[in-house]
Amino acid sequence: MLLADDHAIVRRGLLAVLAAEDGIEVVGEAGTAEAALDLARRVSPDVVLLDLQFGAGTRGTAVIGPLRALDPPPAVLVLTTYDNDQDVLAAMDAGAAGYLLKDSPAEELAAAVRRAGRGAGSPGAGTASDAVGAQLDPRIARRLRDRDSPTALSARELEVLALVAAGRSNSAIASELFLSQATVKTHLVHVFDKLAVTSRTEAVAAARERGMLRPEH
Repeated sequence: MLLADDHAIVRRGLLAVLAAEDGIEVVGEAGTAEAALDLARRVSPDVVLLDLQFGAGTRGTAVIGPLRALDPPPAVLVLTTYDNDQDVLAAMDAGAAGYLLKDSPAEELAAAVRRAGRGAGSPGAGTASDAVGAQLDPRIARRLRDRDSPTALSARELEVLALVAAGRSNSAIASELFLSQATVKTHLVHVFDKLAVTSRTEAVAAARERGMLRPEH
């Protein structure tokens, strides 16, 4: 297993917890997403335990796909403090085998690593809407189940709203997502209706309050 987190003290803690577990061997550590990918190419771990936020560098989700494209492909377990829909959906859609929170009990984390290791080399969970068999924190599993609600934002609506939160105009969103501006406006109408708001600012605030978008930093 390979540990990837930009905080050395977190890696030390994880190493201490997992090294004491039978059947788990940590073969490397990385402090950036790019270093994790480079090291994985060299040591071929069965599992990569990956943080999502690496300071001002690349987000962990950006390397899930490249990690899964390695031969043989490691299972990628996300371990993070972020439990919002935006990050969960992005990680699962990128091919993560699971999504765990950093306050998970040690035995739960070790069990998830073992299960992911047994499935290494096989396809990931695929998409967030088809996460059967994924190693999910119970809180994340509930969040995914709640997405069956008629007021839940679709993956595309959430993607559009995330770009609104990042300050993009409708034309910029249309260009980035290869959509027409009319389609972007339609998505935003649906977002406003589902969140019971009337403006872009209110929509972003409501989505963050409900845990749909990652918190503002």
